[in-house]
Amino acid sequence: MESRFVIALLVDNKSGVLTRISSMFTRRGFNIDSLTVGRTEDPRFSRVTICAQGDDATRKQIMKQARKLYNVHEVKLMPEEDSVRRELALIKLRNKQETRSDILSAVDIFRGKIIDFSPNTLCVEITGNTSKIEAFITVVKPLGILEMCRTGITSLERGCKYLNSETQTFEDSQKCKE
Repeated sequence: MESRFVIALLVDNKSGVLTRISSMFTRRGFNIDSLTVGRTEDPRFSRVTICAQGDDATRKQIMKQARKLYNVHEVKLMPEEDSVRRELALIKLRNKQETRSDILSAVDIFRGKIIDFSPNTLCVEITGNTSKIEAFITVVKPLGILEMCRTGITSLERGCKYLNSETQTFEDSQKCKE
């Protein structure tokens, strides 16, 4: 049965690494639903968060192939129940007198922020899990979405487990207990 899954990779913070990862997906015929990349607390490493869909065999194959890639130090499945997942969306909406109060109400209910206001447009920032972002889009779509961009999912494991750039593995942290 196909399902959505999130994988975190600890990789060298060097040019060409992302190309190797995306090429592996292309060669194997896997699709990436979302991809986020950013430097970690250690500037030598970046964290890549990939969201994809497939059955258990597909997920295992992706993880197996990713582990073989040069510059990839750790590959970790991020189960929904054991991780915190967030996404960011910036949405530019038509600013009309007759819909402004509906937009402001939706922004308030979904705990978003107006980050740009002009006579003709409003730009909203909203963060949360994917279902929250989708629900907000559904509410404001009839009000006039002009433009939108989304970051994709980023994820951290709950509790004291963390991706240690020194050992290049996921481990329980003594730092949490101190």
